[in-house]
Amino acid sequence: MFIESFKVESPNVKYTENEIHSVYDYETTEVVHENRNGSYQWIVKPKTVKYDFKTDTRVPKLGVMLVGWGGNNGSTLTAGVIANKEGISWATKDGVQQANYFGSLTQASSIRVGSYNGEEIYAPFKSLLPMVNPDDVVFGGWDISDLNLADAMARARVLDIDLQKQLRPYMEHLVPLPGIYDPDFIAANQGSRANSVIKGTKKEQVDHIIKDMREFKEKNKVDKLVVLWTANTERYSDVVVGLNDTMENLLASVEKNESEISPSTLYAIACVLEGIPFINGSPQNTFVPGLIELAMSRNCLIGGDDFKSGQTKMKSVLVDFLVGAGIKPTSIVSYNHLGNNDGMNLSAPQTFRSKEISKSNVVDDMVASNGILFEPGEHPDHVVVIKYVPYVADSKRAMDEYTSEIFMGGKNTIVMHNTCEDSLLAAPIILDLVLLAELSTRIQFKAQGEGKFHSFHPVATILSFLTKAPLVPPGTPVVNALSKQRAMLENILRACVGLAPENNMILEYK
Repeated sequence: MFIESFKVESPNVKYTENEIHSVYDYETTEVVHENRNGSYQWIVKPKTVKYDFKTDTRVPKLGVMLVGWGGNNGSTLTAGVIANKEGISWATKDGVQQANYFGSLTQASSIRVGSYNGEEIYAPFKSLLPMVNPDDVVFGGWDISDLNLADAMARARVLDIDLQKQLRPYMEHLVPLPGIYDPDFIAANQGSRANSVIKGTKKEQVDHIIKDMREFKEKNKVDKLVVLWTANTERYSDVVVGLNDTMENLLASVEKNESEISPSTLYAIACVLEGIPFINGSPQNTFVPGLIELAMSRNCLIGGDDFKSGQTKMKSVLVDFLVGAGIKPTSIVSYNHLGNNDGMNLSAPQTFRSKEISKSNVVDDMVASNGILFEPGEHPDHVVVIKYVPYVADSKRAMDEYTSEIFMGGKNTIVMHNTCEDSLLAAPIILDLVLLAELSTRIQFKAQGEGKFHSFHPVATILSFLTKAPLVPPGTPVVNALSKQRAMLENILRACVGLAPENNMILEYK
């Protein structure tokens, strides 16, 4: 049974006019290596920590500024939100299609809330806590191309023509602001698009972005702003002592106009200085150590890296299944070809390397979790190939071969072909990232013994379900298994309304 909404009734939960307060018992374990009776043993100690959560239920008017607004992802997301808001339907060769938010965790997935008369009860994910309605988001952003959003949508070749015709009047007046362009960080083949760029030194460019954000907030009367990078993949920046390794060195390098500070890092610096959440949707190392330190010092949310939409999402499910089933993956070979501008940019070796890194590390935590299958330091052979094939446009092909060792020396091979409509998969992920980033800024909590409420850590691991290479605070374990990432996100939001984690034990029926 599916219900649209619910309210928690519990002595541990209190609803006020503007807040939800909950008291939550976090049950976990502490593992220690102790000398017991002359020999060291691993001891596991269950423990319970009491937390207090408070969530501001006042949903703001949200502005979203996309870096690369005129690209395939930006134009597709903007078009999709307008189509949903206006209730647009359009003709396809298969019939009439209605606008929807399929592919969005927040808008199109559900959570289990309990059982009623022997039937499982589910509710929308978005019913857990008050969230911004995507139809109400105000979009803007920057691009190095001066095309308006209607022409950018046509250039992208993602949406059906009938839909594009209906959307054109809504989009032709939407024009991205000039963007930061540095040809050293992206493929040379992007130069022909760069006809709308911010000139000046790196410090002047940061100041320009800050000015743009302030004017956007004022013009559109938005209460909050989130900025997300969905522009070209950049090459990796060199992390150099004295350049970008500390907050002070990074800011000094901007002042000195150091060439190794990338455009994405400049946007992130501007956001952190303004206290505006910044999310990196590409694989490059935007968040150099100095930037992470800056965000932590100012308690400003940053999140990333790289949208997890197709091949990597499947990999984080399948390898988790194999290792969890006691099957040993020994070889993972992943091949992609795509023909959109992302593929064109990735045809350069230096930008491909950024993508290769973000795709290759996705199985590490799953392999490390099973010392029966894998010796220390042992790892499956893992190869990633990406080729640019213009004809296929946005319809990316991903082909994977998983070879594993099974019982008594046997071999098992799984081959998968995945046709990914690249931007149609990425657009709802962008939506989820900005909505969850905004929501997380309204949640505060404190552990037993702590005097004051505080926000989540500025490095937003809560967003890891949506990213290929989750950014985590220094010293924090990286979790890539998709089921664990979703459970983490859902259970934190459940804690905010005093609900226990979903453990699927269903003891009442055992």
